[in-house]
Amino acid sequence: MLRSRTTTSNSNRSFSSKSSGKNKVSKSSSSFTKDGGGGGGGVSKKRHEHRSRRLAAVEMAVKGDDVASVSSGSPPTSTIVTLVVGAEQRLFAAHEAILCSSPFFLNLLQSAYPPQQATKRVSLPDEQPDIFSSVLEFLYKGDYFPRLKHNKRRNSWELECASDEERTSVESTVYHRGVDGELLKDTVIYCAAVRYGLDELKRLALRKQGLQSGIQCSTILASARYAYANTPDTDSKLRAHYLALIIRSRATFKRSGTMQLEMYNGGTQLFFDLFVAMSNHLDDVSSA
Repeated sequence: MLRSRTTTSNSNRSFSSKSSGKNKVSKSSSSFTKDGGGGGGGVSKKRHEHRSRRLAAVEMAVKGDDVASVSSGSPPTSTIVTLVVGAEQRLFAAHEAILCSSPFFLNLLQSAYPPQQATKRVSLPDEQPDIFSSVLEFLYKGDYFPRLKHNKRRNSWELECASDEERTSVESTVYHRGVDGELLKDTVIYCAAVRYGLDELKRLALRKQGLQSGIQCSTILASARYAYANTPDTDSKLRAHYLALIIRSRATFKRSGTMQLEMYNGGTQLFFDLFVAMSNHLDDVSSA
């Protein structure tokens, strides 16, 4: 895995009537690194403020005619759909033609409104505004902040950054109201892509998550639980990612009080799958 890097996106395709609020921070005493070792460090207030400022700026970028850089090369001319997102009722706007590349929105809009309807409004009370902003950014531009780029010199993929200062403000996690804690951003985006039927966004989110490192054990376990709760049993790629991650970083996890508590409480398919994966790993090692 590579050390995560970030960049400031030049524009997004959504806007909001409110600015982002402060995020709640969870704490833990251990994390995993590229080599599976432990490390400290919580989620800084500065990083959350950076995220809030960026989200507000990104959501305003679509105002006026700032849709000309859509991959088609010309701005969409379809109906503007208003979207009311989250408990905060953040207002977003997007072109119907762009939204309808998602089977979820295609079915929703076709069933709720006649084709000639000029005003259309969609409510998404259970969605996270910052996650939905990333989904819209992907629908318009084929990627979301931070962008994925190929390093030709190293022949590897990484998350691009605009400045050295931003390398220290990695947006790897988001506060999720539903779990009242931090989750890996790419995991939440992956699960949103499952809901909206966006297979390419799923692949992109999974690849980006593979580039993250230095994440706290508690965040990994909370994100794994979220992944299991928000993906079907037939969608195993994100689940397999977490199983492999825990096995690779087992030296850290076996010392983790959070891991011990999670296994004691149980209650999810995660730990049986982990047992099977660990058993298979041991079989492979012993037969090598």
